[in-house]
Amino acid sequence: MIITRPRAPADFDLQSEFSPAGDQPTAIKELVEGIQNGERDQVLLGVTGSGKTFTAAHVIRQIKRPTLILAPNKTLAAQLYGEMKSLFPDNAV
Repeated sequence: MIITRPRAPADFDLQSEFSPAGDQPTAIKELVEGIQNGERDQVLLGVTGSGKTFTAAHVIRQIKRPTLILAPNKTLAAQLYGEMKSLFPDNAV
């Protein structure tokens, strides 16, 4: 018996009326470079409302790889799910 895994979509189509601003473009660039260079541990720090989820979504779009996002509780998990689903409506979230 052959079991095949579904392939990830070729593109992660991020849909938003906003563009990265402020420190976000630099953070996105540095996080993507770190991933491409094999860095296993990276941290994105920011105050509440600074756009960490939006920044992470742009990183996911650029690396084009399925991503596991962890949250410390169900409330934040539900919030992250809603935000990612709205940013990636054509992808499985």
